[in-house]
Amino acid sequence: MIVRHVPREGAAGYLQPIEAAGYQIERIDVASPDFADIDLTEPDLLIMMGGPMGVYEQDVHPWIPVQIGKLSARLAADRPTLGVCLGSQMIAAALGARVYPGGHMELGFAPVSVNAAGAGSPLRHIDGVPVLHWHSDTFDLPDQVELLGSTDRYAHQAFRRGANLLALQFHAEMGEDPRFADWLTHFWADLDVAGQCGVALRQDHDDHGPSAVAAGRAMIGEWLAGIRA
Repeated sequence: MIVRHVPREGAAGYLQPIEAAGYQIERIDVASPDFADIDLTEPDLLIMMGGPMGVYEQDVHPWIPVQIGKLSARLAADRPTLGVCLGSQMIAAALGARVYPGGHMELGFAPVSVNAAGAGSPLRHIDGVPVLHWHSDTFDLPDQVELLGSTDRYAHQAFRRGANLLALQFHAEMGEDPRFADWLTHFWADLDVAGQCGVALRQDHDDHGPSAVAAGRAMIGEWLAGIRA
């Protein structure tokens, strides 16, 4: 099951390895009236994608504490779970870590520095590959997880817990999805905050996107192959 926080942020390039691994894709939007009744411990695989809201904005988005509660139960059962950007922050919160504004926008294509633990994990596929970053929130590293990668701006870019939990702050799924154009127009204020030029970012997307998605697919494919039922 894919949980979408906004329709424009879907699994994109990650769909190919997910389907290749034999999973049938179901989607649920947090804005759906059905979301409150969903048991997130049931799906064989749960994937939570990104969104512009912050985990700490629970007064504005009442579904956030609902999702964190459902997610906490799933993680306690060690059910296979992947979080991307906001999804990774949701995982951190569900594991009891603080999520908060980082003080600066990280936006654009740049590589993640993969550490020694990451080199022995599926993250090895993105080592040295520019991938898309688009966030200004961050989180403390939860207890009993393994940090896999960092950037100069944000130390906590990826972590895992055992074989069944992977959290990614960056967007290696984006690089060939036409919804990127929608990101540029809908989130234009982020470009101003980051001092980014939309034309230059679109060119970076064209230059780096295919290699980012290829690396991201290899990463997710290897992670899925290692899941323990």
